[in-house]
Amino acid sequence: MSNYIVLVAVLAVAIVLLLGLFNMLRGGSPNLSQKLMRWRVGLQFVAIVIIMAVLWFRG
Repeated sequence: MSNYIVLVAVLAVAIVLLLGLFNMLRGGSPNLSQKLMRWRVGLQFVAIVIIMAVLWFRG
């Protein structure tokens, strides 16, 4: 079960990263790119916390 939680967290980071890059490459709204990159940073933090918690619980 913990493997799936880690996978979802990492995929969420990757999806937001790709959405932000795609928006920047197509010349989209700079505000949207900025918002997506902020989401990416937050999701990266959550993903790292989840990964560390899984590693800690596995001992």
